[in-house]
Amino acid sequence: MRTYIEKIYRRSKKEYYDCIEKRIQNEQKTFIITANPEILMMGEKDEEFNKILLDDNTQIVADGIGVIKGAKMFGIDIPERITGVELSEHLIEYCNENEKSMYLFGAKPEVISKMKEKIIQKYSNVKLLGVQDGYVEDKQKVFEEIEKLKPDVVLVALGAPNQERLIYRNLEKFEKGIFIGVGGTFDVLSGSKKRAPKIFIKLNLEWLYRIAGSPKRWKRFYEGSIKFILKIRKEVKEK
Repeated sequence: MRTYIEKIYRRSKKEYYDCIEKRIQNEQKTFIITANPEILMMGEKDEEFNKILLDDNTQIVADGIGVIKGAKMFGIDIPERITGVELSEHLIEYCNENEKSMYLFGAKPEVISKMKEKIIQKYSNVKLLGVQDGYVEDKQKVFEEIEKLKPDVVLVALGAPNQERLIYRNLEKFEKGIFIGVGGTFDVLSGSKKRAPKIFIKLNLEWLYRIAGSPKRWKRFYEGSIKFILKIRKEVKEK
């Protein structure tokens, strides 16, 4: 687990945003994974996902507070979270201010429709090259279409690890673009689902808000976050 954590970006959110903006300006291809404990645990179980996480061309940022706490157990300081929701929103705003292009892929048809409507109304300078819901049968064909369009930013909301696998398998075909697997981000940004209240976000307790609202998440939380911390404890003791 330490190998993954050592790859995670360790400076401020603002510095990371500045870095990504420069990469867009310079047309530098970038694949970003917003990692929570569950995603890092997937790497331990799945050989292909492990390769994706450790690839030198993959950037990892800490989405979950569990990742930051786990890093501290290794003596690694990650100053703050960089969530998929906030990063996606920032990129939409940046594209709007600088008339850059985007493609949105994933989520339910009604959700992606709301996202499209919101961008057209609120971020009219964004060059929205296309949107496609995540229920299309041939997802590879969608990526072939995206490749032809050459957007500056591609947000893929198909859930981990499927979204990351699809991006990774197609990445070498692109000359430029910021690629991010954003999970349920479209649900939040479109207004289809409420994000946690600000006090929960400030206290890094979004995970608690989500679990409280959906008891089925308890098992997922245990399999991801709890086992993640236990695994790190074991690694630290064995060192």
